[in-house]
Amino acid sequence: MLRSILLASASMAFAVPVLAADLPSRAPAPSPVYAPAFTWSGFYVGLNAGVGWADSRDVIVTGPAGGSGILGAGGDGRFVGGGQIGYNMQSGAWVFGVETDIQYVGSGGDVSWGPYTWWANGSGDGGYLGTLRARVGYAIDRTLIYVTGGLAYGGLNTNPFTGNVTSNAGWTIGAGVEYAFTNNWTAKIEGLYIQNDNDNDVRTFTNGAGGLLPAGVYTASTSGGTGAGLVRVGINYKF
Repeated sequence: MLRSILLASASMAFAVPVLAADLPSRAPAPSPVYAPAFTWSGFYVGLNAGVGWADSRDVIVTGPAGGSGILGAGGDGRFVGGGQIGYNMQSGAWVFGVETDIQYVGSGGDVSWGPYTWWANGSGDGGYLGTLRARVGYAIDRTLIYVTGGLAYGGLNTNPFTGNVTSNAGWTIGAGVEYAFTNNWTAKIEGLYIQNDNDNDVRTFTNGAGGLLPAGVYTASTSGGTGAGLVRVGINYKF
C-alpha cells in the first residue's frame, strides 16, 4: 500500500511540469501610454488680417505758401494686417495672458493742393496700429473664449509724398474665440474697439525739393472722430 502511494506521488510530480509546459505563457502586460493633456499655457507667435473702420477724421496739411490740403481717413473699411506675440497661463479652465501686436492699416483720401488733386491710396500712404493687451479667457477643452483690453497706439501718414507719420495713443477693448486644432496650432477670430485719446494732434514735417508739393516746412493737424474698430482672423503657433 505504501509503495502504491509513493508511486502515485512520483507520477504526479512528473506530470505537473509537463502540464505546466503545455499551458500558454503569459507575457507581461504592456505599459499604458498616456497622451499629454492639452494646455493653453506657453508662448505663441502668429499672424493676423482683417478689416478696420474709423470715425470720419481729416488730416489738414498747411504749407509755406498758405495752401492747404486734406487727407481723409476713416469711414470705409480698410485692410488691417500684421503679427502678434503673447503668453498664456492656464489655471483650471481659466486662462490668463498678455499679447502685443503691430499691423499695417490702409488709409486713403483725396489730397488737394492748388489746382491739383492726387488720389492718396496705396503703398506708402497707410498707417500703423499696435496694442499691448491683457487677456482673460475660459477654456472648454480646445476652445478658448476670452475678453481683452489695454493700450492702443498708432498713426496715419500725414503726407503721402514723404511718408511722415503722426502718432497717437489710446485704449482698446474687445473679445474673441480661439480654437486649437493641434497641440501647437491655433486659429482665432477677434474684434476690437479702439479709442484715440488725442483728437487734436499737430505735427510738422519738411518736404524736399523735386516732389509733388513745393519744398518747405508743412504743418499737419488732425480733426474729427477718435473711435475705430476692427475685426480680424489670426493663426498662432504655440511653443
